[in-house]
Amino acid sequence: MSDRKEHERGRTPRERSADEMIEQRPTTERRKASAALDEARLRQQAIGVRLRQMFDEVVNEDVPEEFLEILRRADERGSEKA
Repeated sequence: MSDRKEHERGRTPRERSADEMIEQRPTTERRKASAALDEARLRQQAIGVRLRQMFDEVVNEDVPEEFLEILRRADERGSEKA
């Protein structure tokens, strides 16, 4: 029999049950840590949402005409060599 079982022998079920309930309750420190993790997750989620919005804005921007002209010239030179 384990030490825990040996320790529980001779105690009423009510005493054992009370100890188990106490052990399962989160401590103040656990609650604070959990709240801090929740807050960090919310911040990360907000940052992720904003980054996606910014990425979509950049992807959907028009390509400047000067850049398109550079690409056209590069294509023409590539086709002349081939």
